[in-house]
This record gives sequence, structure tokens and C-alpha cells, in this order.
Amino acid sequence: MPGRPDPTRPGPAAAVVGGLRWGDLRKRVISAVLLAPLALVCLWLGAWWWTALLAIAAAGLAVEWVHLCGGRLASPAGLVLLVAVLAAGAAAAGERELLGLGLIAAGFLLVWRLGGRAGLAAGVPYLGVAMVALAWLRGDGDAGRDNVLFLLLVVWASDIGAYTAGRLVGGAKLAPRISPSKTWSGAIGGLLAAMAVGAAAALALHGAGLAHVLAVAAGIGVAAQLGDLLESALKRHYGVKDSGRLIPGHGGLLDRLDGVLTAAPIAALLAVVAGQGVVLWQ
Repeated sequence: MPGRPDPTRPGPAAAVVGGLRWGDLRKRVISAVLLAPLALVCLWLGAWWWTALLAIAAAGLAVEWVHLCGGRLASPAGLVLLVAVLAAGAAAAGERELLGLGLIAAGFLLVWRLGGRAGLAAGVPYLGVAMVALAWLRGDGDAGRDNVLFLLLVVWASDIGAYTAGRLVGGAKLAPRISPSKTWSGAIGGLLAAMAVGAAAALALHGAGLAHVLAVAAGIGVAAQLGDLLESALKRHYGVKDSGRLIPGHGGLLDRLDGVLTAAPIAALLAVVAGQGVVLWQ
């Protein structure tokens, strides 16, 4: 009958929910299309191009962290945090990773003393260790390039898989007190995507035993998801939705790189075990 709603068509509420569910997809895709090639080009051109990109990222991350914690970059604590993170990454790029770790420890203590807040000081190891890991990984010639590429592909796959599965399947919440939007289906989808892409990347780059590759990719994928949850907890603690507004659809650099920040140290440890000149999934 005219004017009678069709029960087979979604009502206005369903349309709104669907729109909200996928509302940021376009911005996320555009941001990824612009930023991912930049990272890959710098990675491919060599260690110093990669180091330059890391320095820019580290500076942006440090600024966001200081603001997230309610501090000021122009304060002594804020400046020390920025310098400590940059110096640690530079030391690792110069094949002095132990010096880099020492600078992180010293920076943490100094920022805590100057700022009087453990939360602000925690940004030094949180950001600095990841910068040391990423710079050190890329410094290992062709193996380093492949290791960082493997890391990035697995983390990106985890993020995309979690986003897609969570919105398609939904279901039980993973950690509602930390991030109400994250679901168990998203976590499982992200893990499966990380393992699938990791296996494909390993096969294309060097090849290895499937079981070992899947285990390595799963470990990196889990670390990336834990990093996502950690950043969500930090934002909830400080009462903000996004860490910044630099990247449309993602918020700030911390929003975009949270998985890399926690997965990079794991990848570096695996590379240490594998040995110099050997890909980390061997």
C-alpha cells in the first residue's frame, strides 16, 4: 500500500548506524593512499632517507605526546622529551643503538624530574624505543629493508583487517572500558589478516617455513593490536578523542602509528635473534 514502509528495506535508524559504521572510511583510504607510498619510497631509497622520515615522525609524535599529557613543548620537560627521542633515533641510525637506549633512560629521568609527571616522562621510552628499533632495523642493508617492509605490511594488514571485520561482523566488545568500538571479531580479523599478509610477504621476499612465518606475523599482529588498545587507554585517561588532527580519518600521528610503536621493538628483538643480514622470519 502507498505510504506503508517496506519491511525488507532498512529504516532510517539502520541507515544512520551503517553511515556511522563506515563514515570515516573515505578519509582513512585517502590518508593511507597518501602516506603509505611516502613511507615505502623512503624505505626503498635507503637508510638515511628512512632516518629522515623517522626524524620528522618522531618530532610530530613528541609534540602530540606533550600536548596529550597537558604539557607545553616550550617547557624544559617538553624540549628534553623532544631532544631525547630525536637523539636516540639518530644514535641508532649511526649504529650506536646502545647509546640510543642510554639516552632514552637519561631522558626519561630528566623529563620526570623537570616535569614532575611520570605520564609525560613515559613518552620518552614509548616513542624512543620504537624510533631506535625502526632506525636499527633499516640499517641492516637489504635484510633491514625487507624486515621493515614486512613489519609495516603486517601492521597495516592488522589494522585494515580489524577495521573491516569489526564493522562487517560486529559482536562482543573486546575491551569496552578502554575502547567501546573494538570487538573480538575485529581482533580476530586483524590477526588473520596479519598472518595472511605476513605469509605472502615472506614468500615474495625470501620464503621460509610457513609455520614459523605465521607465528612471527601473529606475534607482530598481536603487538600492533595491543598498541592500539594502549593508545585508546591513554586517550580515555586524558579525555580526548584523537591525539591530534594532522591525518584526516585517523586523528594524529599517535592514532596512526600506535601499532607500529609497539610492534617495532618486537620485530627488532626477532631480528637480533635471527642475526645480522638475516630476515627476522627465517
